[in-house]
Amino acid sequence: MNPELQVAVDVGCTRHRVAIGLSEGKLLEEFDISHDTAGLNEFFSRVERHERQWGLPVAVAMEGYNGYARPLDERVLLHGYRLFNVNNLKLARFKEIFPGPAKSDPVDARKMLEMFSLKDKLPLAREVLQEVAPVAQVNVQLKALTRRRKQLVNERKRVSSRLQTDLQAVCPGLLDITGEADNLWFLKFLSCRADLTKLKTVREASLLALPGVGKRYAGTIRLWQKQATFSDTVAWIGPMIVEDAERMLELRRKIGALQEQIDALAADSEIACHIDTIPGFGRVCSAELAGEIGSLQRFSGESSLALYVGMAPLNNSSGARSGSKPPRHVNVRAKAAMMIAAAQNAATVPESKVFYDKKRVQGKTHNQALRALARVLVRIIWSMLKHGRDYQTFSPTKNA
Repeated sequence: MNPELQVAVDVGCTRHRVAIGLSEGKLLEEFDISHDTAGLNEFFSRVERHERQWGLPVAVAMEGYNGYARPLDERVLLHGYRLFNVNNLKLARFKEIFPGPAKSDPVDARKMLEMFSLKDKLPLAREVLQEVAPVAQVNVQLKALTRRRKQLVNERKRVSSRLQTDLQAVCPGLLDITGEADNLWFLKFLSCRADLTKLKTVREASLLALPGVGKRYAGTIRLWQKQATFSDTVAWIGPMIVEDAERMLELRRKIGALQEQIDALAADSEIACHIDTIPGFGRVCSAELAGEIGSLQRFSGESSLALYVGMAPLNNSSGARSGSKPPRHVNVRAKAAMMIAAAQNAATVPESKVFYDKKRVQGKTHNQALRALARVLVRIIWSMLKHGRDYQTFSPTKNA
């Protein structure tokens, strides 16, 4: 093991506990820093002082990578230090096997430093620490934007569900003219008047002036207006319906603007461009996977990538019993993107549909069959990214 200066950070919401030591196990210094500019500057000042004194490369281990540790984790990488993320589930197992005093921030920081010094000697300690590989800036941006887009999409679904419920209660029959509340021309119609009851008096010329409303929809609305009825609750629920309609229109605009940004960034992401060539994946899933995967350097092999995206089970065998269990420590966003992409791939590629049907015949559920297909697709993605190739289909050649 090459000697290095090791730094353990027990991350908190407002303060972090830091322990600095040598790889041989010697503790050099312990201190607390606040999660602000002064605290972060103090952290690097102290680390750099030991770095100059000992002349050793620096490695930092911390909990909460990409969580409460931000922006400390980002600055650690910018300083050129090696960064290790602490797997909390495996850290708990490490503490059970090597117990220490009662839990406290100083104790946790020293325990992390102890584990750090054992990472090249003890397999369990090595599993707790996962080195954070440098990620292309475009994939970092894709990760932030696709996560934001997903949040807005989920909010749009919640508002749409609430809007449909309120419309059924306040104005029976109004939703029937479209069948779905998340419809652009219908939302424009709902929000064209502050008072919901005024919708039954909107003239045809005003209807035709609304974006997306042509003569067909205007005629449908006019038929509804002749028999429109409102419940007594419209006085206080009506404004809520109008507000929700306006919110959905705003969400549609924001999601569209985000999608334009994502599409522009995805064109510069090598990972997104390669994955996008697989039938059924599309721009959204490709961008999400590129952002969540970040870099192949993070994974030891394609099985590690499959486990990360939730497409590979963990071995749960004991004695004569053989079995498996779903992993808990997976990227749920990448998992959702893979499941959606696998379903689209099965609907697009005949060979994938045959594989899916085969799994169903074997007794697998719909989701189990999709995960089996996604596991195969992960192997394909790994090979494509490793060799820098796009997806290709080959037709069997017949011997002359």
